[in-house]
Amino acid sequence: MTRMTTLARARAQLLYGPRGHDVVGAVRHLLAVQAQDPAAYPLALRARVPGLTAARLTEAVRGAALVRCWGPRGTLHLIAADDLPWLYPLVKPAPAASLRRLRQLGVDTDADAAAEATAKALAGQGPLTKPELGERLARAGIPAEGQAIVHLAGLAAGRGQVVLGPERAGKPTYVHAGDWLGAPLPVEGTDREAATRTLVARYLAAHGPAGPDDLAAWSGLPRGEFERIWPGAGEPAGGPGGVRLVPAFDEYLLGWRTRDHAVAEAHRRRVHPGGGIIRPALLVDGRVAGTWRLRRAARAELTVEPFAPLSGAVRDGIAAEAADIGAFLGRDVTLAVDQAGQPV
Repeated sequence: MTRMTTLARARAQLLYGPRGHDVVGAVRHLLAVQAQDPAAYPLALRARVPGLTAARLTEAVRGAALVRCWGPRGTLHLIAADDLPWLYPLVKPAPAASLRRLRQLGVDTDADAAAEATAKALAGQGPLTKPELGERLARAGIPAEGQAIVHLAGLAAGRGQVVLGPERAGKPTYVHAGDWLGAPLPVEGTDREAATRTLVARYLAAHGPAGPDDLAAWSGLPRGEFERIWPGAGEPAGGPGGVRLVPAFDEYLLGWRTRDHAVAEAHRRRVHPGGGIIRPALLVDGRVAGTWRLRRAARAELTVEPFAPLSGAVRDGIAAEAADIGAFLGRDVTLAVDQAGQPV
């Protein structure tokens, strides 16, 4: 993978170069932002939208301009509301995985009946926490707790009836899509070929240069759906890079079939240790140069663990990123940088 391709992908991801989007425009450009970790995805947008604050992001979610819902690969994503009519029918969650997990968790139920009961439990109630939804499901004759409730919500989401609402005291909430958005999400598109062409164009705008295998890996759709309409590859447009701190499960590390553009083989396990984990990463000119962690408290503590000694310019960039994370969170951040494996 060439340096120019790496930088072109990073710029397409709004990590470098002109970054004039507001938060809704950034999510729209990115197509969908991985959002299964509620503490991580806000920091992914922080890295792409200058001056963004957590309060402004929360306002966009509460106003339903941005919707957290099941999306590509059956994973929770943040999607611009005005993209849902064409995108959701392509990426809506399939029931098979949720039904399998429910049976493993001791809930043996018919998919249609479970989805309908979940939708009825949420209808007219406003956002409910997982325990609140569980109580209402139990009253409907579907005893469920813990992750089983999430998979029941996923079944209803596959029918366009459930999305996630704003967090309450740091906990996720679930809400009937018709109540939250004015109508259920569409699950059947009027023109699948047109939607697929839009998907290809929009994916390339946020991930290019890329190939059909990359979109297949990102979307969970068969490569054959879009291989024949894939445009010819142009020359990648590189440009200046810089230092960025991206969070766990960042789209820049998940948006292609492999992470070769960003992660050297020698460091792969430090970034992706297994079990579906993608650690927060220090990016220098689009390449992962270390990992980092954030301990949240009244005064947050941010610790960077680089893979090699850092230049003064990179250290300055890390300090600027740490300050920006503090501004985003609305709290002071204490920064510590490990010297390439030495104790902080």
